[in-house]
Amino acid sequence: MYGAILGDMIGAPYEFDRGNKTKDFPLFSAESQFTDDTVMTIAVAEAIMDAKGKKEKAVRKTLVRSLQTWGRRYPDAGYGARFIYWVFADDPAPYGSFGNGSAMRVSSVGWLYDTLEETRKYAALSAAISHDHPEGIKGAEAIASAIFLARTGHTKQEIRDYIVQEFGYDLTRTCDEIRPDYYHVETCQQTVPEAVTAFLEGTDFEDVLRTAVSLGGDCDTLTCIAGSIAEAFYGVPEALKKECRARLGDDMLAVLDRFDKVRA
Repeated sequence: MYGAILGDMIGAPYEFDRGNKTKDFPLFSAESQFTDDTVMTIAVAEAIMDAKGKKEKAVRKTLVRSLQTWGRRYPDAGYGARFIYWVFADDPAPYGSFGNGSAMRVSSVGWLYDTLEETRKYAALSAAISHDHPEGIKGAEAIASAIFLARTGHTKQEIRDYIVQEFGYDLTRTCDEIRPDYYHVETCQQTVPEAVTAFLEGTDFEDVLRTAVSLGGDCDTLTCIAGSIAEAFYGVPEALKKECRARLGDDMLAVLDRFDKVRA
């Protein structure tokens, strides 16, 4: 999950098109803090670990409880208006969303299952509790699948081919072609393919993050998603892990450490 969280932190100062669409920027600053992307990434990971091996109904219930618990603990992390209403609802129901939140919070699912079939199943479950539009579910499945394939030794070409064949995303544009007209948009349809492209073009973990930030737009979420795949493919340098941990509280670190043990 370090890849997702670092992507969130590093992209956060440049969200809402506040950057210069360049790869040349300070990797960390005082504004490099976690947002809702990290909170929900942690929440999904905790829920999946708590509910692993249980029936679908129990998994769904655990996911809802965890997302609400963490969302209420960090109510000012930057959620969308409809999602924050869901967080505080007494009886939260999915609301047809295809926002990119389903894809940015799914990274743990890509690590915790032994087959691609299971990975896709539980990625869909993690999305559908709130983001139950087909595009919202598709975005989560695609990113979890990319992480699974990356961590199990597949090449970038194989990952690209699978995403295109299974999910129909257009990955023909280069980042240079995307960058000039790309703007802040919070849908899976206009975030997931751009994040995957940034991963495909990046030459190492840090370069993937810099490439994602350079596209602009909703770049904390975009870089969160790209970083989650990059971690599975490249790993994360220890120095960046230390920077990440220094910006998290003990509650989040406890989930991260538990996740690393379960993953190992």
